[in-house]
Amino acid sequence: MIDVFGDPWLLITIVVGLFMAWAIGANDAANSMSTAVGAGAITPKQAVLIAGVLEFVGAYFFGKSVTETIRKGIIDPSQITEPTVLIYGSIAALLAAALWLLIATKFGLPVSTTHSIIGGIVGYGVIYAGMDIVNWSKLGQVVLSWILSPIFGAIMAFVVFKAISKSILQSKDPVKSAKRYAPVWIGLAFVVIGTMFYIKTLHGKELATALGYGAMAGVLAFIVSFILLRNHVKATDPYWSVEGIFKRVQVLTSCYVALSHGANDVANAIGPVAAVYAVATMGLAGMKVPVPRWILAMGGLGIALGVATYGYKVMETVGKKITELTNTRGFSIDFAAATTVLIASRLGMPISTTHTVVGAVIGVGLARGVKAINKDIVKDIIISWFITVPVAAIISAMLFKVLMIVG
Repeated sequence: MIDVFGDPWLLITIVVGLFMAWAIGANDAANSMSTAVGAGAITPKQAVLIAGVLEFVGAYFFGKSVTETIRKGIIDPSQITEPTVLIYGSIAALLAAALWLLIATKFGLPVSTTHSIIGGIVGYGVIYAGMDIVNWSKLGQVVLSWILSPIFGAIMAFVVFKAISKSILQSKDPVKSAKRYAPVWIGLAFVVIGTMFYIKTLHGKELATALGYGAMAGVLAFIVSFILLRNHVKATDPYWSVEGIFKRVQVLTSCYVALSHGANDVANAIGPVAAVYAVATMGLAGMKVPVPRWILAMGGLGIALGVATYGYKVMETVGKKITELTNTRGFSIDFAAATTVLIASRLGMPISTTHTVVGAVIGVGLARGVKAINKDIVKDIIISWFITVPVAAIISAMLFKVLMIVG
């Protein structure tokens, strides 16, 4: 292994990458645990403990061993011919994205970590090589995701919650209906989770294998829930009993989202670090570079620390401030968000998990009418989405200029 302390720029990049990983954990904790906390399925302390552990496990054991040095092909790497530019640019992009995430988290605003790092990359790329270095069609897809993600998430959550409400909550005997229909909903949720686990966490490509994972998970979840519900549902308060069923499932779905998030979003922090590591070890960096396990561990640790120390701010916004949540609503959100991300990823559509989750929360709120939504909070969140890329780009451009002068 290269002597990290012998290369000051690599050491600086690692420190900034750790800061970025921390910021990802602080802001994106809301993706996995906010609905469970908001609905009272788990406490905030339990949420940060569970999310912290699972984010690290996802990042270290399931994070990609080969990652893109320039995320999402947003700029043309062939135009970067000097290794020092990639080093300074990576530092500038990471620091800019992390600073923006810190600002957004301070105000409890859930923003996309991927969009933040993309903004950082665009910022230093334009300063170095001009506007032609940017792949504008790719950037256009990112802008499209701001619109598509929350809309699809909201529609899916609205439909799922309305269906659960009609089939169970509004029936004459909610407990009897829950015994009949809840295993179906739980089974369907685990079909999605099983399929997603193969594609998003194990990074598999074969659709048939993914559906096989999903079918096995769904059938097993259906059988287990059917047996448990037949024997253990109490009807002292029928609605409380129904919510209690979905409470347990919601904890499981939230755990999966935390694991999957660690596996996928760790690349936003370690991709630029891996690029600088490649320059330090080989003198050049291609589009994809191998990632040493210790860099994956660093990213996972940073995300876990971010969740544990500052994750409560955004978690509170998504879980409590947009609309009032119950366990059935929380389950609908998790189910809808996972389904939307799965379908979009298979169709090759641009999607943001953060935006999808927020859209799903709005969707279950709208199922009870517009008055159930805190419109001021929603307005602030949408504004933060639209300024993420430009703000990160501007900060990155300024930092890159400084680094080029002093470096």
